[in-house]
Amino acid sequence: MKKKTPLPPMPLDLDPNALHFVPLGGAEQFGVNLNAYTYGGKWLGVDLGIGFADDRHPGIDLLLPDPTLLADVGKDLLGLFVTHAHEDHVGAVPYLLPRLNCPVYCSRFTAKVLRRKIDELGPRNADIRIVSPGDVITLGPFTIRCVHVAHSIPDCLFLLIDTPAGRIAHSGDWHLDPNPVIGPPTDSQTLRAAGDSGIMAYIGDSTNAEVPGRAGAERDTQKGLEAVFSDSPGRVGITIFSSHIARIWNIAKAAQHCKRKVALVGFSLQRMVEAAKSCGFLQDIPDFISAEEANALPAEKVVMVITGSQGETRAALSRIARGEHPYVRFHRGDTVVFSSRAIAGNEKAINAVKNNLAATGIRVISAEDTALPIHISGHPCREEITDMFGWLRPALVVPVHGERTQLEAHAELARTCQVPATIVPTNGSVIRLGPGTPKVVGQVPTSLLAIDQGRIISADHAAIGARRKLQFSGAVHVTVVLDETGKILAEPKITSVGLVDPKHPSEQGFESEIVDEILEILDDMTDEEILDDAFLSEEIRIGVRRFVQHERGMKPKITTHIVRV
Repeated sequence: MKKKTPLPPMPLDLDPNALHFVPLGGAEQFGVNLNAYTYGGKWLGVDLGIGFADDRHPGIDLLLPDPTLLADVGKDLLGLFVTHAHEDHVGAVPYLLPRLNCPVYCSRFTAKVLRRKIDELGPRNADIRIVSPGDVITLGPFTIRCVHVAHSIPDCLFLLIDTPAGRIAHSGDWHLDPNPVIGPPTDSQTLRAAGDSGIMAYIGDSTNAEVPGRAGAERDTQKGLEAVFSDSPGRVGITIFSSHIARIWNIAKAAQHCKRKVALVGFSLQRMVEAAKSCGFLQDIPDFISAEEANALPAEKVVMVITGSQGETRAALSRIARGEHPYVRFHRGDTVVFSSRAIAGNEKAINAVKNNLAATGIRVISAEDTALPIHISGHPCREEITDMFGWLRPALVVPVHGERTQLEAHAELARTCQVPATIVPTNGSVIRLGPGTPKVVGQVPTSLLAIDQGRIISADHAAIGARRKLQFSGAVHVTVVLDETGKILAEPKITSVGLVDPKHPSEQGFESEIVDEILEILDDMTDEEILDDAFLSEEIRIGVRRFVQHERGMKPKITTHIVRV
């Protein structure tokens, strides 16, 4: 992907009588969702989520969208709507809400989850306002109607946003499960009625835009899970997204049928279940037991629901796979089930967990290994998206929530369904939705933030770049001690990282060779040069780097310390 040309910062000179849409995150990747609408100088935000970091960000687990654009408009940001409680839509709110300082509108369950996050992370005095399907909220030029949609988590909202320029349909995440385990089906009647009234643009979920058919019915996974549990002689572990309340219900019902007790392993999982129960969900299943109670039962009587389906290093499943969990152990003959899909970019981490489990004789089962379904997606496939186009009949489709291939597939499907116009955005695209012909009228700078040991920094922070370089090229630290006249008082001290194995006989002399190189550099200096610490330090740095590159083919990070005694 080409690097974006830097542009002047906002505010852009936008037509106050036109409605504009600006995706600030989630239009080029899965996660870090942040969307903005503006009309008449007023702004509305939709979703504020996290994303998972990959090997480009060593030492970082979570990424956040950069909210600078919305923070800069100050009180003109009238509110933030959160469509549902998945981490990629709500997870960044506790970290970034202090920068936005606006009310947050969300459903009852989402509010429960968000409150628990805020209790852990802050901010104090967050203004969270609960809305329900059918509610209509007016914020300046925006009138937002909340519509229920089915998904893999309760209380999900689809937003119909009316403005003087026209009506927008913003989907959030959804699918057309005909008989959901938790909550009612998607409210097609209200969406059809909205289509009859006219939809200027549909801003929609692209996750499964390449996948033919329909996502299927979550209820069907219960039979698949029952079959796996019945066919597993030992303990069963099953890993899912911790927020997948419907899957938790199915696991509990399948385990009950197989006369197994269910334990929850992982703090985020326990927190989600508590939030669901406080909202009246998960009431018609047996009580969960603790991991300690599960350890006291025969293995064939236990199912453990475990966090870490994406291979997260510090999650419970990864720790179990490495044998590092404080009180959960799996043994040869036990089974671990991946009842989830891999988020793009997490495949290597997930495979590492699976390999660790398999190496100890644990049977690993994924969705593709079973005749009956043990996982279905909570996102719409192509036939469901086609249904949505038929209900809404939008004049424009703007795909979001996916990587470029998903966005392009979504736009291509819209064109085959005779949608008059499509625009495939990138993060930062400023799209004039109407009135008039929709088009991209500008680009605002966008970036990612990273959570680094409790602090929030740019994902392009020099510290992350240095770590990334160290992953590939190593480092050499040099200390040279001289007196005030430039005489060397001790042999230069060398510490290398990632270049040699100090225990291997053939490599033990490498650092001594670097010392010899430094001594030659010092011998070649004039009396005046050797008294200039800045010049001396730079000459040693360049010389050592050149030497290591010649000997090892690497360009390590070189640090030099000149000590005068």
